[in-house]
Amino acid sequence: MGFLEHIHSPDDLKKIRPESLPEVCAELRAFLINCITQNGGHFSANLGTVELTVALHYVFDTPNDQLIWDVGHQAYGHKVLTGRRSKLASIRSKNGISGFPKRDESLFDAFGTGHSSTSISAALGMAIADKLSGNNRAHIAVIGDGSLSAGMAWEALNNAAQSNTRLIIVINDNRMGIDPNTGALGSYLDGLQSGEPNFFSQLGFEYVGPDDGHQIHHLVEQATYLKSCLHPVIWHIRTVKGKGYAPAEAEQTKWHAVKYVKIRDEESIPETRFQDVFGDTLVELAEQNTKVVGITPAMPSGCSMNNLMQRFPDRAFDVGIAEQHAVTVAAGMAANGLIPFCNIYSSFLQRAYDQVIHDVCLQNLPVIFCLDRAGVVGEDGATHHGLYDLAFLRPIPNLEILCPSGADELSSAMRYAVEHRQGPVAIRYPKGDASNVKGTTSTFAPGSYSILKEGKSAVILAAGPMALVAQQALDGTDCTLIDIRFIKPLNHELMKDIVHRYHIVITVEDGCRDGGFGSAVLEQLSDLGYTGKVHRMGFPDEFIEHATREELLTEFGLDQTGIRNAVDQLINPSI
Repeated sequence: MGFLEHIHSPDDLKKIRPESLPEVCAELRAFLINCITQNGGHFSANLGTVELTVALHYVFDTPNDQLIWDVGHQAYGHKVLTGRRSKLASIRSKNGISGFPKRDESLFDAFGTGHSSTSISAALGMAIADKLSGNNRAHIAVIGDGSLSAGMAWEALNNAAQSNTRLIIVINDNRMGIDPNTGALGSYLDGLQSGEPNFFSQLGFEYVGPDDGHQIHHLVEQATYLKSCLHPVIWHIRTVKGKGYAPAEAEQTKWHAVKYVKIRDEESIPETRFQDVFGDTLVELAEQNTKVVGITPAMPSGCSMNNLMQRFPDRAFDVGIAEQHAVTVAAGMAANGLIPFCNIYSSFLQRAYDQVIHDVCLQNLPVIFCLDRAGVVGEDGATHHGLYDLAFLRPIPNLEILCPSGADELSSAMRYAVEHRQGPVAIRYPKGDASNVKGTTSTFAPGSYSILKEGKSAVILAAGPMALVAQQALDGTDCTLIDIRFIKPLNHELMKDIVHRYHIVITVEDGCRDGGFGSAVLEQLSDLGYTGKVHRMGFPDEFIEHATREELLTEFGLDQTGIRNAVDQLINPSI
């Protein structure tokens, strides 16, 4: 009889004899392989942390001892051992459990960690709070998958080393983020030897390791020692991402998440993705202009900048998980005459907001921001949805904001940004399908737009790919539909024409309703004295949970049916 089916909490795990722990690890790894390949999710990172997960829960008194996983996509095994084994098949699906630790999901999830490099700061804060209140428990931050490269982690290390708190920082050194780690830190970790002074020990940490992260008995022994420590400790372990599944060990980037390799036959890949268009267009622009370069914070395969890395390796820069640095290094490149495309996922740009304002826009430097994963991204959920970029970028002076609706417009927007060179430009687009909108034109000039359909009852202004959804929804209606490419600047002459021609204005966007594109339209119409009805369609003032992109658009009335119903009710309110 297996062990795993009888483990409903770490208390059950602790009842197992130490000599049986390798069997527990084997069962947990087999369960993860079977469940994730059947249902999708983050794959290889979780296989690499199986032994560490078992050791930590076997030795420490969780949830009293507080355990933080960073990045949180390493925590599937942790979820299995803390009472969520029966729910793992629902992970990242609508109404299922989250793909990341989540405080309101379980007492064992001490801190939510969807973005990287937050664990040391959070664990230190918890340790300080407990020290002041007299609560003597351990605080463990597991930081891996490239998370140690971010500036925030180093700010926390600087503070934590001399904090005199009961803090254990586990460096899960697997040489990987989604793609292989870049920069000097990985090489430095590779060279560390047990018993020798190093940077961490010189800061003031006790350094333990490096240890083989797949030797369960040794991990339990070391964890038992660390549990007795009352001062800050660095525990350095080396693991293999994808451990125990040969295809994942051989192609670690490809197997980061199983959706990338189409585990389920029914999943279809769009013919044209925005990411492919970005990658191909960037290479073309680089071939035409030697000043074109690319920068990404650890997402080359996800955003398709790996195309440029293969074609011009000396002009493509993966700076690691370091969004702030990515923005400012792009600013420096622009200051000295290069044409930098800085590709950052929309929700990750939040982490570099000060740099966008202070280092780029204030100096009016012509950095081209390509904001991948704008809008709802689906299964990664609230930490990853790119819903707020329009709202937080719109007030910044000097910055133009473009929303291409499909493949042709994205390519044209990138070409426009290269030729424009009068200041910074942000181009936002979602993950996935880049089908072109019928009837749109791809000519780009400040404030340009396309009229896709003409009518008299109302005008619908759609931003980005929502133009395609609206086009499909408005068949048979007497409405005008306009594909708005420029969120900033909005076309002032168009707004004046709308004031005189339409009594109903409807805006549709894949972003937060408050402060976004619809708010920009409302502000400008108000300034023009508009007295008609303005109805803004977007996501409400709440954090949006995980589900597929299609499920979320339907739930919040942003699919074809939802848009059509809203239009019909506004035009014929008595029906």
